[in-house]
Amino acid sequence: MARKFLFLVMAGSLGLACGDDSGETNAQPTTAGSDGQTSTTDGTTANVSDSGSTTDPSGTESSSSDSSTSETTTDPTTSSSSSDTDCEFVCETDMPGGTVECDIWAQDCPEGQKCMPWANDGGNSWNSTKCSDVQDNAGDKGDECTVEGSGVSGDDSCGLGLFCYYIDQETGVGTCIEMCQGSPEAAMCDPGEVCAIANDGVLILCRPKCDPTLQDCEYPNTGCLPAANSNDFTCIIDASGQDAGAYGDPCEFINSCDPGLFCANADAVPDCQASGCCTLFCDINEADMCPEGTQCTAWFEEGQAPPDYEHVGGCVIPA
Repeated sequence: MARKFLFLVMAGSLGLACGDDSGETNAQPTTAGSDGQTSTTDGTTANVSDSGSTTDPSGTESSSSDSSTSETTTDPTTSSSSSDTDCEFVCETDMPGGTVECDIWAQDCPEGQKCMPWANDGGNSWNSTKCSDVQDNAGDKGDECTVEGSGVSGDDSCGLGLFCYYIDQETGVGTCIEMCQGSPEAAMCDPGEVCAIANDGVLILCRPKCDPTLQDCEYPNTGCLPAANSNDFTCIIDASGQDAGAYGDPCEFINSCDPGLFCANADAVPDCQASGCCTLFCDINEADMCPEGTQCTAWFEEGQAPPDYEHVGGCVIPA
């Protein structure tokens, strides 16, 4: 990867250089590249997180690449679990792999079932796969959906090859999105989407690309953040909560900051007293409006930015 400065990707642990492939989780904590990735909690689906449990279709995510990024997401259907951190949302994290019952890429379950990510240890992070029944009149891509039980139960109302994600915290209703096709080495999604592979390859979701400087995601309660295993940005459920996620606030997950901000390493944000703190995305082509002590710094190394993201930067302490 060609990311330039550091952002926090693992709960209470290291931040990854934006340009290296050291693994993103999408639980944010997820390994860089995740959207993890992402765990998200909301509605009836639950995301997985190192810090707490909530249900969310995006759950806690960790990427399968060397870089991991993790996400947290909120879910009205689940309560937070005790852990290193008390999350009131589903967090995406880099969790150990569990027992794999089916191949999420091959969808090799018996007829009438689909291979789905789930948490086989009672936690709030997707760490395994299982064969789940496809419901009668199951939803197609773009249809509304719900999740049964927790957000990491692996049971939802979407059809084969689809996953209930972007759940509204108030209504418990999400949207059926596609899981990636192909293979980890040659993943495929529709144009305008990016394949975010998280949680040790258990979670593979096609999510829409977005611009972090515009925060142009159309789904509710989402922010535009780095996508797992990719130089793209994608829409990830906001897990910051009502009283946290502002500039300078402590954070552990990439999506535990308010939309428009990301979780950066402590040494990138002035007066940060935690392992990571929230800071802002910025446009390097516009007037520098970053907070005092920080400077709008290009997200990617010179000449390495994808065409759509040459303008993206972050407000960090100048090198």
